[in-house]
Amino acid sequence: MEDREIDYMAVFRDGPSPAALIDGDLVVVAANDAFLASAGRRAEEVVGRFLLDLFPDDPTDPDSHSARALRCSLERALKSGERDVVALLKYNLEVPGRPGEFAERYWSEVAAPVFGPDGKPKYVIHQVEEVTAFLQRLRQARRVAGTRTRAELEAMESHIYARSRELQEFNERLQQAHERQRRIAASLQEAVERQRRFVSDVSHDLRSPLTGLQLRLEEALSDPDADAKEVLHSVLRDAQRLNDLVCDLLELAHLDARKSSPFETVDLGVQLEEELKRHAFEHQVLSCSGPGVTVNASRIRLSRLLANLLTNADRHCTRQVQVLVEARDSEAVLEVVDDGNGVPESERERIFERFYRAEEARRKDPGGTGLGLSIAREIAEAHGGRLYVDEGPSGGARFVLRLPLAQPLSGTTADS
Repeated sequence: MEDREIDYMAVFRDGPSPAALIDGDLVVVAANDAFLASAGRRAEEVVGRFLLDLFPDDPTDPDSHSARALRCSLERALKSGERDVVALLKYNLEVPGRPGEFAERYWSEVAAPVFGPDGKPKYVIHQVEEVTAFLQRLRQARRVAGTRTRAELEAMESHIYARSRELQEFNERLQQAHERQRRIAASLQEAVERQRRFVSDVSHDLRSPLTGLQLRLEEALSDPDADAKEVLHSVLRDAQRLNDLVCDLLELAHLDARKSSPFETVDLGVQLEEELKRHAFEHQVLSCSGPGVTVNASRIRLSRLLANLLTNADRHCTRQVQVLVEARDSEAVLEVVDDGNGVPESERERIFERFYRAEEARRKDPGGTGLGLSIAREIAEAHGGRLYVDEGPSGGARFVLRLPLAQPLSGTTADS
């Protein structure tokens, strides 16, 4: 038998069930003859129109929710990539050519996704089955039947509609349960990935200082004339680097685990001045703080964030670092500006990656961990803020921290 290519458009157009092809904006792309006949409209009145403009809810019926149910079904199919079914619903459809006049119709609907070349849902086939005629015949039979038969037919009609509504409500609960399970699975996958990345990070960066320690100790033991004081100083430097690295890794582990820490109202300008007094910087640091710029934050985490930004700026500047704190609209803004070589635009996101160290950073601080800026950004995000880098006025780097201004506290905690 000769193979023939299936004409899917012909199958769609001549199908016995009313069907329409809907795009991601819920606009009708195509409709078959059965759909046009059921809607009582011509193709040019349907194609290119927003579906719910064609089938709006009856404004005279406060219990009419068919348009909302239809929209939810189509959006679920587009989002999940799975078929979605709406059980029997009553639609009060506007009669074509009679604005404001609605006729009672009963439809069930199936939304089937159509995938694009990228494998994601691009369209949805909206297929309906109308049972209005069946229910109308039931009512007609009820009018001519005896009293007992009429009551039985009324009960049958009510039973059909009630069971359909129960089926639809059950279907919606299943959809919600499926969405919850999907979110839980995604969270578990993310947790596993975080754990895997953390183990990889630890093994990657602990190896170097440990190897250095071992080599220096082996050399000292094999050389009886080795200067003990010089060896101890060298070992102390490696031990200090190990300590810094372990502290950074523990901080990241706390952030990854979303461990809670109490929030309190912190004056960002005051906190900055405390950090400037706490650390000895190689270059001059000038600060300008507006009064009363307060945020809800973990003081310990905020201190770590500021210290990392200031240390980074001091490492890369030439003569001077400038720090500004002020309130802008609903945000507290801190800017740390250095007069160094700046950060190339291609690296302005990469420098926040864990263990990433640009060439200049490796040259100026060979013993660095490459975790300081990553920790700073994650702390900012844990507080509902943002941290990014831009070009400074003199060509250096300008790090900008934006945090929500303080709101009344009610036992809030920080994920840190």
